[in-house]
Amino acid sequence: MSEQRRITLVNQFFPPDISPTAHLTASLAAHLAARGDEVTVVTGGEGYVKETRGRGAQAVEEVDGVRVVRLWTPALGKSTVAKRLSDYASFLVGATLRLVRLPRQDVVVSLTTPPFVVVSAVAHKLVRRRCRVVLWSMDCYPDVIERLGSRTEGGPVVHVGRRRPAEAAAETLRGWLRPVASLRQGGPLSTGLRAVNRWSFRRLDQVVALDEAMRDLLIGGYGSSDGAHPPSTVIANWEALAAFPPGPPTVTWAGYDDPALADRFVVLYLGNLGYGHRVETVVAAAGRLSADEGVAWLFMGGGVRWEQLAGLAATEGVADRVVRRDYVAKEETRAVMAGAGCALIVLADEALGVMSPSKLHANLAAGLAILYVGPEGSNVDAAIRRFGCGVSLRSGDVEGLANAVRRLRDDRPWRDELSANARRAFEEAYCDRATLPRWDAVIDAP
Repeated sequence: MSEQRRITLVNQFFPPDISPTAHLTASLAAHLAARGDEVTVVTGGEGYVKETRGRGAQAVEEVDGVRVVRLWTPALGKSTVAKRLSDYASFLVGATLRLVRLPRQDVVVSLTTPPFVVVSAVAHKLVRRRCRVVLWSMDCYPDVIERLGSRTEGGPVVHVGRRRPAEAAAETLRGWLRPVASLRQGGPLSTGLRAVNRWSFRRLDQVVALDEAMRDLLIGGYGSSDGAHPPSTVIANWEALAAFPPGPPTVTWAGYDDPALADRFVVLYLGNLGYGHRVETVVAAAGRLSADEGVAWLFMGGGVRWEQLAGLAATEGVADRVVRRDYVAKEETRAVMAGAGCALIVLADEALGVMSPSKLHANLAAGLAILYVGPEGSNVDAAIRRFGCGVSLRSGDVEGLANAVRRLRDDRPWRDELSANARRAFEEAYCDRATLPRWDAVIDAP
């Protein structure tokens, strides 16, 4: 880099929030500041999860040499579409107002939380013409809702005591926001949102996607009719190399002493189980492995499909083999992975291109062989094909999944080979040391 640049990153979440995008934003911002850039992050003043909400918005603070501007949001949570969109809308408005008042930035990098927040980055470019805008796409809206649906609206809300004004406003919005829960391609709402995407897309200077399928979706869906589109590249998400030193950790998660897991080969699913994930193939494969074969399927996390998993396991008679445990703190995940025989990642076919499983990177860092059940062409499938670090299977291949688990359990040399390949993949392509230099090229592009 020949000169200091002024760079702003826009994302609703930032540490101490625990969401993946918060930590990725912080990692990139700290890297850019360390190389001498003047870096600002525009983010929310409230957290993504309950433990980090309610702190109140701070105006400005400095973190690792980065100027962090925290904007107020009502922090209503994610229990309903209305509450979620109230938080999204308040951040979008606040970010736009803040960005149009900033001095000219050389580069504004916009993530996709909340959806369409790239509009605030484009707004800065409209008033500061020489700014470059980079879209860092973590997911694709409205495509993800059209494909996967949204059923986050709960039942009747019972209010006890006095409601905050923001909560009352969210309830008022509930009725007219309900169409978001059934957003369909070609409908009026979808058409309007796609028009916003096309408008902003024509004003972008660079697109960064998480895998080839996502890049193809963005370019194919929002490029102009004559084929013109902004330059695009694929840069995978990452974990910090320093957080995963080589070799096994000295401590293994205490939960492995549980009789449901002790002395068993553990297939580990670590993280959210959401609308973009399918568990039917996994539960059926658990049924193909009898209880005396010594295999446990450990799901650690939560999500909207959490109860569906429990129901399917009970229906198929494998509740003793499908073990559910709550989320653990990020600093404990390495100890959890240390006791697993392999990692499990699932992706629904319809989620290809609109989601990119982020749990891949930590599993590779831990040297876990990857069992993937999902469509070809995802970031996980690409990693397995490139590095030979696991087994890639399609949804419905119950026998293939059961056989892969048996072989990983019994064939230690093969498992060790996949494990070594997983760690090599992490160090060569999925850690900060490998990915951040690629971001330098994006930021420094003319």
